[in-house]
Amino acid sequence: MKKSVLPFLAVMVLLLLLTHPALSFEGASQGLLLWYQTVVPTLLPFMICSNVIVSLDGIRLLTAPVRPVLKGLFGLSDAGCYVLTSGLLCGYPMGAKTCSEFVEEGRISPLEGRFLLAVSNHPSPMFLLGYVASMADPSVSMAMILTAIYLPVLPIALIARRLYGFEGQEISLPPVRRQSSPSFDQALMNSFEVMIKIGGYLMLFSILAEMIGQIPAVPAASQALLLGIVEITTGIRALSHVWTGIRQGMALCFVTAFGGLCGLFQTKSVLGGSGLSAGHYLLWKVFHGTLSLCIFLLMSAL
Repeated sequence: MKKSVLPFLAVMVLLLLLTHPALSFEGASQGLLLWYQTVVPTLLPFMICSNVIVSLDGIRLLTAPVRPVLKGLFGLSDAGCYVLTSGLLCGYPMGAKTCSEFVEEGRISPLEGRFLLAVSNHPSPMFLLGYVASMADPSVSMAMILTAIYLPVLPIALIARRLYGFEGQEISLPPVRRQSSPSFDQALMNSFEVMIKIGGYLMLFSILAEMIGQIPAVPAASQALLLGIVEITTGIRALSHVWTGIRQGMALCFVTAFGGLCGLFQTKSVLGGSGLSAGHYLLWKVFHGTLSLCIFLLMSAL
């Protein structure tokens, strides 16, 4: 996005906040509650533990059970195995955060980082089995949703390897730029900084979702899908009210695998100076959401 457009958008957002103070307050409240009640308790402990493990060089110990499989399938380095594992288990934007930090520190190459960004940033199983399962229609199989969301990692990995020319771990990386002395306080503060960024984006996009919910003459189904594209938790709740059965399952798969524009901005905020592309990430997530939708539809037809 061109920098000349950003001031215009900022002014437009400010005018919306000033002309709709009640909606702004309600959206901000909902976003901060979501952050405090759901995101912080589910993501922050994983983030702190991850930072401590990396600081203490415990990557090989943690990835030992899955390293042979991930190296065989994807040709990942030890650090790359950790990136993919943390992204699959911990949820947005943990995979992207770990990936960008490892590129900056020299633990993985930029080429491996680009490959991993395409496949390592996903909703966590806890989010799916907790929040999504509680909102989904009883007729929607959570086993099918889990399969539809995680199975596309394999074809996406194959395509990403071909596009980026990633043939496996590179052995000519320079020595890792480690901190002089691992510090638990530094790991803690790094985690808090990322969590505050996430909270800010959740608040802003929840305000936007609240305003979208007030748009007149828009069908409820279209509005729910739009909410899901903007922010997944609000969208999932809206989708659970307007659709049932296969249509709801397809929509939930797409929205959850895509991660929402809020998730995109959260991911962009943790890429730092790694040189990884948020634009590439967006394209991969659209592709992932589409694959998840199609896989769920196929399984429903069998």
